[in-house]
Amino acid sequence: MGVLLTELNRRIFTSIVLLTISVLAVYSKFLLFFVLIFCFYQVFFEFFCLFKNIIKKNKFKLFIILIFILLLLGYSLLFIWTSLNSDNSFNSIYLFFLIMISISTDIGGYIFGKLFKGKKLITISPNKTYSGMIGSYILSLFVVYILFKNYLGTRELLFFIFIISSISQAGDIFISLLKRKAKLKDTGKLLPGHGGILDRIDGLYFAIPLGLLIINKL
Repeated sequence: MGVLLTELNRRIFTSIVLLTISVLAVYSKFLLFFVLIFCFYQVFFEFFCLFKNIIKKNKFKLFIILIFILLLLGYSLLFIWTSLNSDNSFNSIYLFFLIMISISTDIGGYIFGKLFKGKKLITISPNKTYSGMIGSYILSLFVVYILFKNYLGTRELLFFIFIISSISQAGDIFISLLKRKAKLKDTGKLLPGHGGILDRIDGLYFAIPLGLLIINKL
């Protein structure tokens, strides 16, 4: 129970920090720019460390992968910046919408997975269970529906929650796969006791750009 509470406290702490920065960044373009640049550098550095351990001999392959990551990161952050600086005031609401889904997915998966345990979801990430996956959907549906039911229709809301929660979980599993291949426990040491940025926002990193893309296309 002590381990459960310790990790849960870390996730709650990360969630509070993320929400605080998000609120401040919406009202301060300077802070938003600084946060995006910082995340760009740190996330790229952590990806570099992961792939450097995975691809040790083929430097050309490592170079190509890093270029791809660099382009993807640049596109993602530019997309977030332009979305939040557009004339559409709902983009800020959508950003919080995506963040809350990812946070609820992360916390719900951890709590349900630890409490109910059960069959493993996938071998590459032994801590992931079917009960955790179901818990991710349940908590995100419950929390986000209550908070955002006045902004979207029920069908749209449930659809987005399911899609973004799935993307967030897939992102979490993908980073877990990279860490296992790189034989690293954490993606970095930036946050003492928490690991790296990717350890804390692995699902969110994929959910925000893809979520904003889906929302802007509909």
